Amino acid sequence: MSSPATFPGSTGPKSAHSSPHRLTLSPPPLPLGPQAIATHIDRSVSTPRRLLELHGAAIRSGHHLHPIVNFKLQRSYSSIGRPDLSLSLFRLTPDPNIFLWSSIIHAHALHGLHHAALLLFSQMLSSPSSPPPNAFTFSSALKASPINLGRALHSLSLKRSLLADTYVATALLDMYARGADVSSARKLFDKMPARSIVSYTAMVTCYAKDGNLELARQVFDEMPERDTVCWNALMDGYMQHSRPNDALILFRSMLKCGMKPNEVTILSVLATVSQLGSLDTGKWAHSYAKSSRIPFTVRLCTTLIDMYCKCGSLQDACSVFNSIQDKDVVAWNSMIVGYAMHGKSREALRFFSEMSKAKVQPTDITFIGVLNACSHAGLVKEGREFFSSMEKDHGIEPKIEHYGCIVDLLGRAGLVEEAYDLVRNMGIKPDPVLWGSLLASCRLHKNMSLGEKIADLLLNNGLSNSGTFVLLSNLYAALGKWEEVARIRRLMKESGIQKEPGCTSIEVDRTVYEFVAGDLSHPMSKEIYVMLEELNELLRDRGYVSQTELVLHDLEEPEKQQVLAVHSEKLAICFGLISTEPGTTIKIFKNLRVCRDCHTVTKLVSKITGRKIVMRDRSRFHHFVDGSCSCGDYW
Repeated sequence: MSSPATFPGSTGPKSAHSSPHRLTLSPPPLPLGPQAIATHIDRSVSTPRRLLELHGAAIRSGHHLHPIVNFKLQRSYSSIGRPDLSLSLFRLTPDPNIFLWSSIIHAHALHGLHHAALLLFSQMLSSPSSPPPNAFTFSSALKASPINLGRALHSLSLKRSLLADTYVATALLDMYARGADVSSARKLFDKMPARSIVSYTAMVTCYAKDGNLELARQVFDEMPERDTVCWNALMDGYMQHSRPNDALILFRSMLKCGMKPNEVTILSVLATVSQLGSLDTGKWAHSYAKSSRIPFTVRLCTTLIDMYCKCGSLQDACSVFNSIQDKDVVAWNSMIVGYAMHGKSREALRFFSEMSKAKVQPTDITFIGVLNACSHAGLVKEGREFFSSMEKDHGIEPKIEHYGCIVDLLGRAGLVEEAYDLVRNMGIKPDPVLWGSLLASCRLHKNMSLGEKIADLLLNNGLSNSGTFVLLSNLYAALGKWEEVARIRRLMKESGIQKEPGCTSIEVDRTVYEFVAGDLSHPMSKEIYVMLEELNELLRDRGYVSQTELVLHDLEEPEKQQVLAVHSEKLAICFGLISTEPGTTIKIFKNLRVCRDCHTVTKLVSKITGRKIVMRDRSRFHHFVDGSCSCGDYW
């Protein structure tokens, strides 16, 4: 619980937030009565200095404990982000009434101080001199309640006949939604005698969090009226469950309905755009935020940086970064991670150095970005030093993600045995992702004995996932052990595990098109395959030979060549070539890691066509220019 703070005109120790100028505050004209002071307080919420002046005036005039003045002061201190001052004033109040109790509980719940809010509620219930809680008290306490305690409050609200109150019922519904108890939320929703926008939105949120987007949309469509919050809730649901196209369609519908987006809407749209890699749509959203005069907070600017990095425009990301006046660690992290993602490792490390000079303390996310930068460039010495400095110089204990980065760095550099020893001896239990990274390194450097040992460990301990099975198939296919490849596929089928299908998208004229291997669904398929054949002839003239060892099927050589020829990346590039002006940069986005054959082909295509091709795969960006890639064939 917070300790009492010091107010103007009072004695005692200064609080950590005391104003250094409080002795020179000029009081308002006196004398002022309680009603006048209360009116002035209402008008001074946005100016903390004026609020302190009025509090001082109230103390000098003896009205500071008047119920109306006291209530207004407590609420105003909370509204400027000082619930500690609200609490100190509350503690000085003799026999607080129900409004003061409810207000102080609400203030703490609103500011995320859930433990303090619930402790106050408990004190209220246990004190014989306190008034009984009303509907507003219950709804405030429920905002701070985890689901187990919330169920107890549900029972208590029934005993006190408060469940019929719309605020209490809606707060309960929101509590069940936060706790992912869909069944209880729906039962409560169906029994509500009157449903508000807030209760509808809570039900939409509940279904969306649970991944049942069809029912979320059904409740959304049933709403008699909608506000920005409910649009945001459904949009966020689509985004969180990897349905970015549906999120953007919903956003366009929102605009057509005349609903004005807020900062939360734009944040959701930008996150959706980041998933799609749709730079044009991201720029449009940025421009819309400007024209709508949505405040460019550090959070919004950081999300813009992340969007521009993931959509392939470091220049725009830097422009936004430079526009931020007070850069926090999240903004710095976004640039470090962005540069690492684009293979500009030295730039990422330079930003880390600049961040240190700016006296901004790094976080665990900072080191994930820095270690990834080292991994993508093969900077083994630097990576080891950064990993060692985390705990030694910054007091940051490495997490599983940091071990994953250093294992990836060592594995890519061919130090597979060292990486294996690190995994076995680290203080954290390795997860399947970490083992998978090591398994991929075994395949890359053809360390088959260690690869099989790791694969057996994963299979025998039930730690395998689709990625593990695919990597193991790769290992056996590289050895020509087709019976083992077939066995692994049977295991996948028996386990109900399905390989994630490869998909590549490309944006042309602000429309995103998706391709899978051998795709014939596009209206321009005929033209795409004509272009593909023309490119294949030019590639053969340049000495290109298909890397058929990458095909994980026991097929004849011509069939393997055909399988490689129709990979989704190649189809997307061909569509880009016939759909855009000569010289235009082609940007494609692959949901999986690009294969070596497609990487080789894309380098040659950039040379043959004179086009810059930017490819984002699951791991990073590749910038292909004049036959070379930014990754230096190290990825």
